[in-house]
Amino acid sequence: MRSIRTDVLLSRCPVGQAYERGWGASNRALLEEQVHHGSPPGLLAYVDDEAVGWCRVGPRESFERLETSPKLARVDDENVWSLVCFSVHPSRRRHGVGGALLEAAAAHAANEGARILEAYPVRAGHHVIDAFTGYLPMFLAAGFDAVREAGRRTIVRRSLGGTS
Repeated sequence: MRSIRTDVLLSRCPVGQAYERGWGASNRALLEEQVHHGSPPGLLAYVDDEAVGWCRVGPRESFERLETSPKLARVDDENVWSLVCFSVHPSRRRHGVGGALLEAAAAHAANEGARILEAYPVRAGHHVIDAFTGYLPMFLAAGFDAVREAGRRTIVRRSLGGTS
């Protein structure tokens, strides 16, 4: 896994292309600003030099929609990083890419000082296209604990052992 570069995300990764098409130039500009003048907004998974997966991860407070969501309200005041977008190309699903990307996101958050990684996966029987965040079983298998249900999603957390 490598830290994200917008040229790779937006030109080579199918997920990035959808991001660019779906939400226009303002999102591209915002993403480029984050990449070039802040911390990387996410990680890409590569197979044979091809970007096949993406996750957006960062401090919870950096995601305004998350912070203002009644359903996804904060559990507590811990130093939490959130995984808010998670996608693996269909041809690479069930080949370990998702699990590896999830582990890389946890390692990245821990290296940045996060104590907890929180995610909002969809429960079985629900399918969400917009703002996809992964499916619950993958997170549970990776050591996340379910904290509470939030509509079609479940808030899950994994302790990273970092410091505040």
